[in-house]
Amino acid sequence: MHFVQAKSLISSKNGMNLYRGCTHGCIYCDSRSKIYNMNHDFEDIEVKQNSLELLKKALKSKKEKCMIGTGSMTDPYVPLESKLEFVRNSLKLIYRYGFGFTCITKSDLILRDLDLLKKINEKAKTVVQITLTTADEDLCRKIEPNVCTTKRRVEVLKKLNEANIPTVVWLTPFLPYINDTEENINELLDYCIETNVKGIICFNIGLTLRDGNRQYFYRKLDESFPGLKSRYIEKYGSNYVLESENNRQLMDLFYKKTAENNILNKPDDVFRYLRDFPNKDKSRQSTLYFN
Repeated sequence: MHFVQAKSLISSKNGMNLYRGCTHGCIYCDSRSKIYNMNHDFEDIEVKQNSLELLKKALKSKKEKCMIGTGSMTDPYVPLESKLEFVRNSLKLIYRYGFGFTCITKSDLILRDLDLLKKINEKAKTVVQITLTTADEDLCRKIEPNVCTTKRRVEVLKKLNEANIPTVVWLTPFLPYINDTEENINELLDYCIETNVKGIICFNIGLTLRDGNRQYFYRKLDESFPGLKSRYIEKYGSNYVLESENNRQLMDLFYKKTAENNILNKPDDVFRYLRDFPNKDKSRQSTLYFN
């Protein structure tokens, strides 16, 4: 890791990234794309050393309470967070100033902060977003090697539900010829139903690749799925969107099963839920969102 002094922290859509880069090793990670101009090795995590000062200043100056989000570029609960505690200290500030909080993560380290997540949810609103891609534990270890597996993430969802903290699942990505099966979708949806998730974000059954993450993904395919790269190249070429051949039938299954269980299943509806700030303290609601 390395430290930098950041000029700002909160985006115009109320998102923040305390870290840049990740060590989870997910083979499909879009954040490796060159478009994000990360001028350091992806595993050499950039730490915004002055982030807590910037966050405090931003929260104090905001005229409207809103949801503060993190995790869209870098999982906030990378292993180094266990020592640095930048996320935990950010939660203390968010609670102190009466804001809401949401994050996207694959890590069970979030349970360390359950006490603060509960306090924020009682005072304002907390929503935890967890990514699930495969119900196959062995496959999970191949495509997401350095983070807790799906079964552990489901345990996290259960513990959050028991604490009355709402959750949203990102059901993505699905890698063609690897995890784009009816069996997998059904098992993942059963996990979501079992843990009482509020909503599921699933744009379609497939993944996206662009310069930067495409090369890394194909290198990992060669290591773990020999011969599959040539099938991808033949089928998709240099396309940005790699849609599964089973997309239509699997999305039909997704919409049917979520509707039957009263789970929000349209991205716009889920995003609206994530950005809505409750009027618990009579403050005005913000209509802003975060990256």
